[in-house]
Amino acid sequence: MAIILSGKEISDRLTAEQKERVKELKAQGIQPGLAVVLVGEDPASQIYVRNKGIACETIGIYSETIRLPGDTTQGQLEDTIQKLNKDNKISGILVQLPLPKHLNEDAALACILPEKDVDGFHLINAGRLFSGQESVIPCTPKGILYMLKEAGISLAGKEAVIVGRSNIVGKPAAMLLMREHCTVTVCHSRTKDLAEHTRRADILVAAIGKPRFITADMVKPGAAVMDVGINRVEGKVVGDVDFEPVSRVAGFITPVPGGIGKMTISMLMENTLEAACRQGR
Repeated sequence: MAIILSGKEISDRLTAEQKERVKELKAQGIQPGLAVVLVGEDPASQIYVRNKGIACETIGIYSETIRLPGDTTQGQLEDTIQKLNKDNKISGILVQLPLPKHLNEDAALACILPEKDVDGFHLINAGRLFSGQESVIPCTPKGILYMLKEAGISLAGKEAVIVGRSNIVGKPAAMLLMREHCTVTVCHSRTKDLAEHTRRADILVAAIGKPRFITADMVKPGAAVMDVGINRVEGKVVGDVDFEPVSRVAGFITPVPGGIGKMTISMLMENTLEAACRQGR
């Protein structure tokens, strides 16, 4: 049976450490602040935003949630972001995705000051990550790498396969794993014979949004399987990996819930603290 990599256990420890860091920053006159911009009434987004607010309150970060109606215009959204750029109480800005279809996500994200971009989605931060420079790292890929290292899994020279090529998870995860000297394959909807690729993976990252898509016959014995998926099936939350059968093949596996989702919030808090330190306020 696979060793279960508990994001909850790691995030609980990180929360305690982050509380102390916030106290130290406040003693230096630095109050970290996070603003989350939520447009519309998407239920999943509402839950994510609430969890981010709870995390901020728990470790002592000042937080604001700016709720905009679903018919907000592009100009109104960008004006809101520009005001937050100028607000000295705010060291980090996050625009909750997805936005309503009439809004341009890329244009909205480009309005965030790169130093306040705690999601790591701004083109400048993405470019720095791509070119191997110091950058703000997107929260979910950062959490994946943290969990792998925490488990003591060696990365250099390993075969890593990522299923999903999104700008939020797949592409930045590939950059991070290459930085750790993995040989990386990125698979997607046009990949032929997906299982042939996944069965070679020492590290398999599933980030496609399809419930229980990765089955046991697609996994190399002993592999580390990192499940990013969050899917609702018959009232239950399940991942992109068929957990029970795969856990009998893999060496390590993350559960859903209680896995990488927990780490994503922890890494958001980490990015906000780092942003506050860089800005000195």
